[in-house]
Amino acid sequence: MTELPEIGAFWVYLAATPLVGLTLTLCAYTIAQAINARCRMSPLANPVAIAIALVALALALTGMSYQEYFAGAQFVHFLLGPATVALAIPLARQVPTIRRVFVPLFFGLLAGSACAILSAVALVMALGGSELLAVSAAPKSATTPIAMAVAERLGGMSAVTAALVVGTGVFGAVVARFLFNWMGIGSPRVRGFALGVASHGIGTARAFQVSPEMGAFAGLGMGLNAVLTALLAPWLVPLALRLF
Repeated sequence: MTELPEIGAFWVYLAATPLVGLTLTLCAYTIAQAINARCRMSPLANPVAIAIALVALALALTGMSYQEYFAGAQFVHFLLGPATVALAIPLARQVPTIRRVFVPLFFGLLAGSACAILSAVALVMALGGSELLAVSAAPKSATTPIAMAVAERLGGMSAVTAALVVGTGVFGAVVARFLFNWMGIGSPRVRGFALGVASHGIGTARAFQVSPEMGAFAGLGMGLNAVLTALLAPWLVPLALRLF
């Protein structure tokens, strides 16, 4: 009978500190991982998508603002940098293979990056969206910090870009396996690289669930596409706006 008051007192203390956002994030992702494991790692039960839904539900039920939540969640956000750098470890093990397939990787990267930018602008304009929204959507396949910086430089809305980046990553992680199977693509290198180029970090996380080799090539695709998007977007976005 004494446990409930203790839990209540602990929650009151936790809610008054930034730790509530951190705790909520970790709990949501732990539950999401458990659901994904129960579904035998199915891409349809993507843990990132589930965790986002759980956090959004918790914020809606408690009335907590995003600013209050992020005061604690920023500690997890800070770890994105070290986690990205850590991708160099499995990538270094694939250096001999990368050297052998550098040419096809380069042209695949160029086609994937350009297609991601042009298709985003074309889709927004075809659906009657504004140029502002099209510019914000253009760098959606790059990792979030670079995508937001590119959008701001082009006059877009970085907050919209961030949301589209997350949506793109989750969508790619969910549908990639089915799309690859339908196209008859079985190579883990090709699958991983394409997933990293199209779906950045979320796609890379999904690739690592499949195999270290696929994850390494996904990390390579994510990193190279981020750089190439920053270089291509200032040229391709104005061109796409004139064309579409």
